[in-house]
Amino acid sequence: MSIATRLRDLNITLPDAPAPAANYVPYVQTGNLLFVSGQISSGPDGLIKGRLGADMDVTQGAAAARACGLALLAQANAALGSLDRVARVVKLTGFVASTPDFTDQPEVVNGCSDLMVEVFGDKGRHARAAVSAAALPRGVAVEIEAIFEIA
Repeated sequence: MSIATRLRDLNITLPDAPAPAANYVPYVQTGNLLFVSGQISSGPDGLIKGRLGADMDVTQGAAAARACGLALLAQANAALGSLDRVARVVKLTGFVASTPDFTDQPEVVNGCSDLMVEVFGDKGRHARAAVSAAALPRGVAVEIEAIFEIA
């Protein structure tokens, strides 16, 4: 089954690949790896802002991380022409805007990790880092970058 069909079956619509907000490119392919720049949490109503442990809970944070994952997939699709070219999700690095005492960053970033496994199955299982940040660009709650292996 193609990934496009899988997305339809899961009722997932990818957003347009976001344009870079500063002096960088959205992705770089080198050899059989695709590096996708950090994607910030954004949804149909705009940026998903907040700080975990202050004005957002884990469920809201995981939804923000899922939104980052959708943007990562949109960038990969734009770079490759088809997500069927993804051989494996290699690594995600997630940054969570949170208070000093908030320690559930892994559960927040699971919003993106779970999406990758939903879409790619075992090829979506990846290495990962989930870290706290005092602040993220534009006041967003989550930012995630990805490395994909390309077939």
